[in-house]
Amino acid sequence: MVEQKTPARVGAGVPTLGRRLSRRKPVEKLVAETESGHGLHRTMGFWQLSMIGIGATLGTGIFVVLGEAVPIAGPAVILSFVLAGVTALFSALAYAEMAGMIPASGSAYSYSYATMGEFMAWVCGWCLMLTYGVSVAAVGVGWGQYIDELLQLTTGLSMPAALLAGPLEGGLINLPAAIVVLLSMFALLVGVRESTRANAVMVVVKVAVLVMFVAIAVTAVQDGNFAPFMPMGMAGVSAAGATLFFSYIGFDSASTASEEAKNPQRDLPRAIMFSMIVVTAIYCLVAFSAVGAINWTGFVEGRTSLAGILTVVTGTPIWAVIFAAGAVLALASVVLVVLYSQTRILYAMSRDGLIPKAFSKVDAKGTPRANTVITSVLIALLAALVPLGPLADATAIGTLFAFALVNVAVLVLRRNRPDLERAFRMPGAPVTPVLGVLTCAYLMFSMSLSVWIAFGVWLALGLAVYFGYSMRRSELEREGAVEVVA
Repeated sequence: MVEQKTPARVGAGVPTLGRRLSRRKPVEKLVAETESGHGLHRTMGFWQLSMIGIGATLGTGIFVVLGEAVPIAGPAVILSFVLAGVTALFSALAYAEMAGMIPASGSAYSYSYATMGEFMAWVCGWCLMLTYGVSVAAVGVGWGQYIDELLQLTTGLSMPAALLAGPLEGGLINLPAAIVVLLSMFALLVGVRESTRANAVMVVVKVAVLVMFVAIAVTAVQDGNFAPFMPMGMAGVSAAGATLFFSYIGFDSASTASEEAKNPQRDLPRAIMFSMIVVTAIYCLVAFSAVGAINWTGFVEGRTSLAGILTVVTGTPIWAVIFAAGAVLALASVVLVVLYSQTRILYAMSRDGLIPKAFSKVDAKGTPRANTVITSVLIALLAALVPLGPLADATAIGTLFAFALVNVAVLVLRRNRPDLERAFRMPGAPVTPVLGVLTCAYLMFSMSLSVWIAFGVWLALGLAVYFGYSMRRSELEREGAVEVVA
């Protein structure tokens, strides 16, 4: 590879639009920035990174979205989890290889910058804004549902309907959803070390309540509840898989902690794969137990269902109370970790000049304070006003697009930079990254037209921001740097 710096001057030396859009940030520069010692502090080891991955992934997808997916696929929702899991696995392998080479907080955004150029990096980062920001809001909505469930189980009372839903659902504001986002903001402002400790405790709690659910529900599994297995056919399996892909969003959160990891090249690939294995095993067990214990027609779309299953199986609400309390903590940990990931993506984009510099300024604790406050307030408003279903679908399509780009990044660097040291190599390449792209595309095209329209509007807005602001303020634009791959 040869790097050339083209002075930003008037005349023939000015890079063309195509070269400006495709200019790459060298891998060596990305790595150097993470090792500069200015900015985020390195405090995390393998277990902290694994807890981030599990904490961000194991949440609304199984606690809430399962209730929306079962009416779509029936008992075959188990296959939907497998389909979504295989898609996520390909991308997890790709993330593991890239994270071992490029330990930068930007995650897929940084990988795209090093391989496909600034424009595709911006598109990826813009999709990640949708992914993480909307994901936090969606989990906040699910958290509010379990708060209300817990209140009903313990007191027989319910929160006012106007405070449990936004205007689109006939309410006024989803107050619990906004509250959990703001509480997570304050936790992040205290410091990363303290936040990761709190997350680790909440991860242990959520794993424990899900294991408890499986242990109880499996005793009521009946063969008849699995028939008919695919009432909606393969189309239902695919549609539910696209929705349930939301359940796997978050394993990549560990890669956003790259610049706060003590040994990112060694620990990040291991943490990503470990979190995927744990989460997938739990999902499959919970899905099997849930649809086996109660007929699929008993699932009511948009309502929490796992706590209700425990009441039906045991004949007493005590286990449902324990489960709902655990779910409240579980979903709070997802909000905390995914909000953390969102701020680190914005940190990386700000450092590159693509969004205002306020997002990359850190305090003495290594916390991007202004970034955290601005992001949290905007997401709290989103969670308070928009219902769960559209949020989950919008999150999934943005994530699938970003994951596809990471698989492409593996192929590009395998071809252009075979010399780079790789702490982890994606097995089966180039076949596996190609399959990763194809499975992501398959799930994307299984989504409804309305989701695609919303995604198109979001991308159009992103293009306007890039050409109107980011392209001219990019650090590479200021340097006049254009990397040419021989």
